[in-house]
Amino acid sequence: MKKTGCKNYDGFTLAEAMMAVVILGITSTAIILPFSSGAAVQAEGRYRTLAAKLASDLMEEIVNTPFANIVSTYNYSETQGQVKNAAGEVFTDPIYAKFSRDVSCVNVYVPQESQAVGSQFIHTTVRVYYDGREITVINRLISK
Repeated sequence: MKKTGCKNYDGFTLAEAMMAVVILGITSTAIILPFSSGAAVQAEGRYRTLAAKLASDLMEEIVNTPFANIVSTYNYSETQGQVKNAAGEVFTDPIYAKFSRDVSCVNVYVPQESQAVGSQFIHTTVRVYYDGREITVINRLISK
C-alpha cells in the first residue's frame, strides 16, 4: 500500500533552528544583563565607600591639628594617584590610583567678633574625586 500526502521528517528545519538560536540569545542576554549591571553598581559602591573614608580620615586629621595651624597647613590638593595617608606617605595600593582630593580651610568671622582678635571658627571642606569626578564632599565648622 502506498502512503499519500504526508512526509515524515526526523529533525528541525533550518528556519526552526535559527529561531531557536535567536530565542536562546535573547533569553541569555536578559539573564546576564542584571549581573553585569550589578557588578558596576558594586564597584561604584566600593569607590564611594573608599572616598568617604579618605575624606573622613583627612577631616579627622584636620580636627586634631592645633587651631592656629589649620589654615596654614590644610589648603592644598593631592593629584590623582598621589593621595597620602596620615603619615604623609602616598598610598601604593592600586585601588587608590584614580583617587585625588583637595582641602580648603577658611577663617570665618561672625558679626560679633572683631577681625583684630582673630577668628574663632574655620570652615573646612574636603573633596574626594575618583577619575576626575567628585564623589564625596565633607564640610565642617571647627571652633577654637
